Amino acid sequence: MTAGPQSDPEAPPGTDEEGHAAHHHLAHTWEEARQAAFDAATPIPPGPVALRSALGRILDRDIVALQDMPHYASSAMDGWVVNGSGPWIPVEPGTRLAPHQASPIATGGLIPAGGKAVLRTESAVLSQDDEGLPVLMTGGKARPGEPRAGEHIRKAGEEALEGDILVTAGVPLNPAHLALAAVAGYDELQVQGKPVVRLVLTGSEVVEHGTPAPGQVRDTFGPQLPDVVAMLGGIPGGQQRIGDSYDEWLAALEDVLPEVPGAPDLPADVVITTGGTGRSGTDHLRRAVAELGGRLIIDGVAMRPGHPAVLAELPDGRFVLGLPGNPLAAMMALSTVGAPLLAALGHRAMPAVQEVPCGTMIEPDPGRTRLMPFRLLYGMASPAQHTDPGMMRGLAAADGVLVVPPHGVQLGEPVPAFALPWGPPIHRAPEGPAKAKPRNTARTGQPKGKPAPSGPVDWSALLG
Repeated sequence: MTAGPQSDPEAPPGTDEEGHAAHHHLAHTWEEARQAAFDAATPIPPGPVALRSALGRILDRDIVALQDMPHYASSAMDGWVVNGSGPWIPVEPGTRLAPHQASPIATGGLIPAGGKAVLRTESAVLSQDDEGLPVLMTGGKARPGEPRAGEHIRKAGEEALEGDILVTAGVPLNPAHLALAAVAGYDELQVQGKPVVRLVLTGSEVVEHGTPAPGQVRDTFGPQLPDVVAMLGGIPGGQQRIGDSYDEWLAALEDVLPEVPGAPDLPADVVITTGGTGRSGTDHLRRAVAELGGRLIIDGVAMRPGHPAVLAELPDGRFVLGLPGNPLAAMMALSTVGAPLLAALGHRAMPAVQEVPCGTMIEPDPGRTRLMPFRLLYGMASPAQHTDPGMMRGLAAADGVLVVPPHGVQLGEPVPAFALPWGPPIHRAPEGPAKAKPRNTARTGQPKGKPAPSGPVDWSALLG
């Protein structure tokens, strides 16, 4: 489901969607959930990928010159390849050249046997000798002594010799790397493993176009999740939309590769679902996982929003990440559980958490971590507005997400925070306040003003 408390509540831990006591126990704190997701995954082994799919991947094996580069001597100019000094007798292209012979050649053309230099087209004049036979001479824009031996010839092996290392393993592949690999004769490259992620978007009330009518909600996951998955290090493996029936859920989680236009023809390593993680009659994720023989790794997290997040592993090794149906709750669950999971599968470190000074006081909420999108104002982080679980406006304007501990935060206190997948990194908070140089007013004769207030100032009201 995309939104709506009926199918995907943000009720406090220990209660159901109607606020009644529930037997469900949130076994993981926010920190424990991140670590459990990271520890559950084994890095995907390296493998070959086509050049067109290798951009941004981490090279696992050196790119080595398979032969000399270039592998033959070629012309660097349009003109004539010549042997010896002029004038020259023109012969057919590709002919072995004897002294004082020349043949036409284009840029990149193979230097024939006997070719010693290339005379540029603009430096050549085709004339006739005394007997009326064609003869090639220097002229036009020719420089004195042109052409010198070897001039305008690209020698074989001048870029690399067979066996030279062209690109060292461990680097992210950029377009120039791929072009170099192509020149060297590679069709595919060995790269570190990267998880393929398939999306299963649920909810019969979801519409994909236009303004939704009452009782309908607009799809918020289709436009964003594939790109966010890519930002987190996954390979988007296509998406399918299903309704709310159990049979649809079960079929979507079976080990069957759906025909999704534009998706890679690869089995998924991770299936991300939206909605269905609550406890209502239309929430089928846990039951489907159990019927397929899977195990739950994370069944709820003591955080808000996003506490109904579920991470499971199926017998075939696929992970199933169940995100809540409310969009902001889903993104917080994806950041908490999905980001560490994809990092571990893709040979990367746990996503970083840094501390930033908090620009306001945040009251305690015992037993629960709160994830709050924040705005930076004068170097301090203040919670953004419009951050209910079903809203996206606050996240769209945020600079990062505060990780507020259950005991709350005091004004100016450092608080953990993480960056958004599409945003800049969170910079570490300074160790202490900078000491300003004292202002000397003795020579100006100006009276001293009121002393500046000590300690941080609450700027959060400016974000209203």
